[in-house]
Amino acid sequence: MTSSVYQYPVAISRRGEGEASERQIRRAVKWLLEQSGRSIVVVTPQKRFDSDSLQRLVAAPGVLHLSWRGLSTGSLSGRRVLHAWPDRKHLNELWDVDADALVVIELSENETAEWIEDAKPVHLLQNETLQRATSAEEDSVEARALLPNGVEEILENIASWAAGYSTGLKWNEEDKLKADMMNRPERWASITIEQVRVKCRALGMRPDDIDTIAGFVQRRKEGRRFNVRSSYRTFHFG
Repeated sequence: MTSSVYQYPVAISRRGEGEASERQIRRAVKWLLEQSGRSIVVVTPQKRFDSDSLQRLVAAPGVLHLSWRGLSTGSLSGRRVLHAWPDRKHLNELWDVDADALVVIELSENETAEWIEDAKPVHLLQNETLQRATSAEEDSVEARALLPNGVEEILENIASWAAGYSTGLKWNEEDKLKADMMNRPERWASITIEQVRVKCRALGMRPDDIDTIAGFVQRRKEGRRFNVRSSYRTFHFG
């Protein structure tokens, strides 16, 4: 199953209550081997790990085993990928990887929740496999709702700027946004963090950039101020 973000089959193997981790791992391996594609790469946090199923897969001819240390996501392109126990940072880095297929072995729901919203993966569960709704079916009402006070246009501009760079938002664009939040607090007062996340996802923004913008909104709602460079300290969007 594909999503609007990942144009290839994507799945996540989730561990059931009281279930042995090896069964969770076997589901991920089985799903990946059933997908069409080229060679396989296995990514684990460290080179050493405790799993017979993964050890057999890594030892198979032609399988590449990588750890987080020095990992380049370019190494995952054009391959079938098994990513074991990733944190939020490493999941975010999968945003523009052009793989043949991807399966994630979940460590923590807290780490995967946002990625699941973006990737819309197949859920490999203890006793069933669940197909996720498409992006059009989820978030559609919230994504279509116009955000008030010019926030809609601001986020559209930011998404357009970020799309022009391979690394996402630049510091000056972040400073403009932070300055506007401080200089026009009434503009953002009624905007929720979830509204920002939904809208930014609908605009196709990178997960890291979405986290950055949502983090700014959260900090302002907590009454915190930003350090903005002098050239943008009085800035606000028209």
